[in-house]
Amino acid sequence: MDKWQMTIGIECHVQLATKSKLFSPADNDARTREPNSVVHPIDYGLPGMLPLLNQEAVTLAVKAAKALNADVAKISRFDRKHYFYPDLPSGYQITQMYQPTILAGQVEVPLPDGSTVNVRIHHAHIEADAGKLTHFSDHTLVDLNRAGTPLIEIVSEADMHSPAEARAYCTELYRLMTYAGVTHGDLYHGNMRFDVNISVAEKGSETLGKRAEVKNLNSFRSVEKAAEYEFKRQVELIEKGERIIQETRGWDDAKMKTTSQRSKEDAQDYRYMPDADLPPIELTDEQIANIQSTLPMLPTDYRRAFSSLVLDSSVINTLLANQKHAETVWSVLKHGDEHAVRVANWFASVFKASAEEDDLGGMDEKQASVDDLLTLSKMTAEAKVSSTAAKELFLALVAGETDPEAIAQQRGLMQVSDESAIAVIVEEVLADPASQKALADVRAGNDKAIGYLVGQVMKQSKGQANPALAQKLIRERL
Repeated sequence: MDKWQMTIGIECHVQLATKSKLFSPADNDARTREPNSVVHPIDYGLPGMLPLLNQEAVTLAVKAAKALNADVAKISRFDRKHYFYPDLPSGYQITQMYQPTILAGQVEVPLPDGSTVNVRIHHAHIEADAGKLTHFSDHTLVDLNRAGTPLIEIVSEADMHSPAEARAYCTELYRLMTYAGVTHGDLYHGNMRFDVNISVAEKGSETLGKRAEVKNLNSFRSVEKAAEYEFKRQVELIEKGERIIQETRGWDDAKMKTTSQRSKEDAQDYRYMPDADLPPIELTDEQIANIQSTLPMLPTDYRRAFSSLVLDSSVINTLLANQKHAETVWSVLKHGDEHAVRVANWFASVFKASAEEDDLGGMDEKQASVDDLLTLSKMTAEAKVSSTAAKELFLALVAGETDPEAIAQQRGLMQVSDESAIAVIVEEVLADPASQKALADVRAGNDKAIGYLVGQVMKQSKGQANPALAQKLIRERL
């Protein structure tokens, strides 16, 4: 395996967050709808039905270009891509083959080890989605609810060389598109789908191997695992003297393997031609600037803002997995680095598991107010609550409760920092026969034994004593 290198390019279909479809007034959200219930005669491809371009789709594409560091074409056009399949009633897909709206760009992708890889964007084009086929043993059902859904297809250059890089790129692309408001980002319902093109060649070779395309992956984990499997499969074939076939393959998540679906078509097989029913999209510099000026902060902006904080990269990645969390910490940061670090670490400790999986929405939560989080941070800094109690209060805030001081009082979480009150408990603990061995150990130089004594003070105070103050008083008494 060491003599081979994999090369990966990814095409990502991003479902645009418009209210209606690309060329018809049908509802664009069919997630809870019955099959074939949100389809217009235009989507059915009925004779005489002419498409009418959804302007909001163009607006979202211009926003996507900004997130991709890409230029926007002043003039772009639609083409017809011909192929015959049951979920494509008109016999062609409306897309942009020759003059796409989004031109070349670049995405800087952070990797788990702290390094980055730059993935160039070849282009991204607007197109209408096809429907959905559900296959059974002896028949196939056609659902056209998705037919006509507006997409942008983001086509990367083949700049990735490991499964980890492919996963990181897809994750960053998800963040960029959701932060920019381009898509709802519902991976389960296919709002973003990844086609992963993988080829294998000897290290140092200037010629790429034949590629296989693994279609319609809708999770970051499946992108990584499919790339791992394909690399191994292709290397084994090459080392046996067999040749790689240029083909489209599917991914079986249960078996963790790819399977052949069909030979991969080239562009000429689709008989592209200009769509005579749709005029060109014409945009001015002013229009593009006005649209892109409405974008909120993107992941790169947050990374730059958080760079001054002493935060582990895993904490920042967990924050960026949820746009609301990043926004909240950014708002807290305006009140001081110390508070931002504390709140960021709370978010990371609670939401780490969901951020590492494809469930980027996290747990069911409410939006904790910045004021409440600042109050909790100050309470922690002033030792009014312990770090354990602070985490419990943070959980209460993201569950929808308010006023951390009131919650702490109700739950008995306020730390006792009254020196005279703690001194009474310390005297009781030191007089307890069960404490005598620990006392002897401390006097003999075993400083760790003081932890037992502090623990007994915490136990008698029902966790409310300030542990630092308890340790100070014990040392003074000794």
